[in-house]
Amino acid sequence: MASNYLLVVEDETAIRDMVGFTLERAGFAWAGAVDTAEANAQIASHPPDLIILDWMLPGISGIDFAKRIRRSETTKEIPIIMLTARGEEEDRINGLDAGADDYISKPFSPKELIARVRAVLRRTSPIESDKVHQIRGLRLDASSHRITIEGQSLDVGPTEFRLLHFFMTHPERVYSRGQLLDNVWGDNVYIEDRTVDVHIRRLRKVLADYRYDKLIQTVRGSGYRFSAQE
Repeated sequence: MASNYLLVVEDETAIRDMVGFTLERAGFAWAGAVDTAEANAQIASHPPDLIILDWMLPGISGIDFAKRIRRSETTKEIPIIMLTARGEEEDRINGLDAGADDYISKPFSPKELIARVRAVLRRTSPIESDKVHQIRGLRLDASSHRITIEGQSLDVGPTEFRLLHFFMTHPERVYSRGQLLDNVWGDNVYIEDRTVDVHIRRLRKVLADYRYDKLIQTVRGSGYRFSAQE
């Protein structure tokens, strides 16, 4: 079985090599890039299964590059882990809002890096199901990994896809942030509850164009519920 291939976009040679060495020891294949121009060339020649992306890069920042990746039809589903010295909560939220699936603050341990990489790869892997789920005009096809609303294709990131899939297969029940983390992200001690709010907001933003964002309801003091009822 071929190992996953990761792209490490980091301009500091020592950090890039350390991350690459850690990935190799864990059985992953990898390539490095010093800036977004080199990263674009690497992605075009060999699309990675995951990108580890530094926040501060020469030229285009990691945040802006993450946004470009999410806007491109060919790269929008590649999971991204932001790697940065910024550790404030607002910075973490900004990274997630830009399209990152996870966030690692420097300094970090090799054990934490590999745990996060494996967790992101697990939760962004295709859902093993051939079922089609539909509520009103919202339709999710798990086998083709497509979401449509009233026939119009919807673009969402891999984490948002899994979140919507869970909601649509478990409607009318209230789930706490912790329960959503366990069911959508998996058992990973490094993920914070606030991360759920960010992905809920991203999913609602996409659904709002068709006025389907109200299907995801906030239950004050308890969590979230997916319901077709007002």
